Amino acid sequence: MYPQTQAALRRLITDGIVPGVSYAFIDQDRVETGEMGRAALVPHSETLRPGMVYDVASLTKVVGTLSVTLQLLAQGRLRLEDAVSDWLPEWQDRRVTVRHLLTHTSGIVGYIPNRNQLAAPDLTAALLKLHVGPTFNRKMVYADVNYIFMGWIVERILGEPIQVAAQRRVLTPLGMTHSTFTPQDPKQCVPTAVTRERGLIRGAVHDPKGYVLQRRCGSAGLFSTARDLATFCQAYLYPEKVAGVLPPTWIHQLTADWTPTGQANRSLGWALTASQWPTAHRVIWHSGFTGTYLVIDQATQQAMVFLTNRVHPVAPNLPYLDQRNAVIGTYLAEKSNGL
Repeated sequence: MYPQTQAALRRLITDGIVPGVSYAFIDQDRVETGEMGRAALVPHSETLRPGMVYDVASLTKVVGTLSVTLQLLAQGRLRLEDAVSDWLPEWQDRRVTVRHLLTHTSGIVGYIPNRNQLAAPDLTAALLKLHVGPTFNRKMVYADVNYIFMGWIVERILGEPIQVAAQRRVLTPLGMTHSTFTPQDPKQCVPTAVTRERGLIRGAVHDPKGYVLQRRCGSAGLFSTARDLATFCQAYLYPEKVAGVLPPTWIHQLTADWTPTGQANRSLGWALTASQWPTAHRVIWHSGFTGTYLVIDQATQQAMVFLTNRVHPVAPNLPYLDQRNAVIGTYLAEKSNGL
């Protein structure tokens, strides 16, 4: 399946952009997975094996936090127009709503000195003291704080940390058996960056805020495989089969622009792009800082999972971003041509 896209993935490796790639192509009920390249370059070269587990970084937002949030919206236990301060009284600005958090239009900004060195209670307090800037309600500015707050709201409603809720309410019922927030075998995990403070990061979350907040972080922390994420994508294509996990009424509306202006090209959780076949329509996608990506075309019942360790051995690896977007463009074009 998709020979041009596979060739583009291979070029990422031969050009030295990433050490390795695991992927999955989903066409309705058909799934093809594969891997190429290396799992690690340091401290020694290691071949990428089938079924290895990746720190998927911000894919946590859509796979975990958004899924639980949609359940609560469907149950009427939460509303898009609820003020954040209704659920988090420590947050003082009543203008900011759940919709703002989910669409990254909250405008929450601010600097936290020594953020990565703070203990979890201090980081929590500091995040809740941030302020709303000039982009509020009119511009999409992607920020982890939105989904950290969203995770805390879920925790207030359900009485358990967001990562515990996501495991119990999403990963387990979908049969994502190799997905976890607490990997037990680091050797099965693809290493991420090598940092001065932490050395080689393997089997522990790379994201600094996720590392501090642990189970209470709704923006990062999930570890998963290409096969498990293909299972998640298939559930998005057929939500009626898993209605208790992914409410179909909400899932089918995610190609809409849910921002307050309706013009920021952002859904609840997901970013929006376009596909041209069979007619022009919207496709949802999301990326993760470590080098991960999901593309889901609900209209044609097709999807792609794209996992790399682009921060290995060092971040940020900026050339990756352009190359990644080129791969996605190749995939959307090839998919549209029916190859």
